[in-house]
Amino acid sequence: MRCVIARFPFDLTRSGVLESMKGVKPEQVCGESVIIGRRTYPVKQVGQVITRQDRRDFSAGEVLRAMTQLGFTCRGLAPAPAPARVLHPVQRASAMLGAPVAA
Repeated sequence: MRCVIARFPFDLTRSGVLESMKGVKPEQVCGESVIIGRRTYPVKQVGQVITRQDRRDFSAGEVLRAMTQLGFTCRGLAPAPAPARVLHPVQRASAMLGAPVAA
């Protein structure tokens, strides 16, 4: 499959990506990721290995799009947890005394 990453065309195949990533130890995932074989890799690490370019030269979206088209399972960022409700000091004191908290 022909794809463009960082303004350069690449002819990528599923088997070629598997071969390129063979023996590469996955870094810790803290954002988007791609599952290749039985390992989960950060998107930027995969992009660096298959394109041999610096990670700053391409976006995670470009690599995610290419890996998805090749049939790899991709995971985006986890949704941010909802912020905890901050109570006014009077509401907090009422809650500690067992009184119902006003909304």
